[in-house]
Amino acid sequence: MSTDQTPVVLVDDVHAGYLPGVNILNGATLTAHQGELIGIIGPNGAGKSTLLKAIFGQVKIRGGSISLAGEDITGLKADKLVAKGVGFVPQTNNVFPSLTIEENLQMGAYQKPKMFTERVDFVMSLFPDLAKGGGLKKRASGLSGGERQMVAMGRALMMDPKVLLLDEPSAGLSPVRQDEAFLRVSEINKAGVTCIMVEQNARRCLQICDRGYVLDQGRDAYTGTGRELLNDPKVTQLYLGTLGA
Repeated sequence: MSTDQTPVVLVDDVHAGYLPGVNILNGATLTAHQGELIGIIGPNGAGKSTLLKAIFGQVKIRGGSISLAGEDITGLKADKLVAKGVGFVPQTNNVFPSLTIEENLQMGAYQKPKMFTERVDFVMSLFPDLAKGGGLKKRASGLSGGERQMVAMGRALMMDPKVLLLDEPSAGLSPVRQDEAFLRVSEINKAGVTCIMVEQNARRCLQICDRGYVLDQGRDAYTGTGRELLNDPKVTQLYLGTLGA
């Protein structure tokens, strides 16, 4: 982790929601430093995915601020954020099924197409399974859930992001594919990308993250290192029993 004290991402007392007058986030705060893997857990409806969408400019922010490496990005649109080094992997509809793997990756590099060859080599080094059985020419519609998740992560990495936001990377996957998804997230992080991950498999998330945030009713209920949260009796009693083994 960098010794630079300026966070890569700083979410400060953010209030946000989708409907007029109705907030999902009620003072959410988060700090991510260079090279960290941050986990966000909490019950359904706590605002976990909304927090990622707020960072990525997809939710109306009604209070507070969000900064990227010291620059205020509050309310900035997604295309501008991608250009500034923020990648996002949504939980659903995260690939273009009618396109090939190669075309999906090209969509990820649309702002800087000259980067494609260099970045696709990096992506394939992380996800070598995508090269099997037809390789990059396979259509995404014929891929398994795990393979689609690899393509989605790969597409988000094509612009060489500083920060990667991941919404439920293990959702809907078999136990084996879940293990692979967590392994890939760790490898992406070790390659120098700061990662912020929302995850329902709370125990596994906390096992691999540097620090974690427990969100409840749109605000931070607990925060600490992954190990601290795993060993906190209150966190275990209130959250871990129902948030994944």
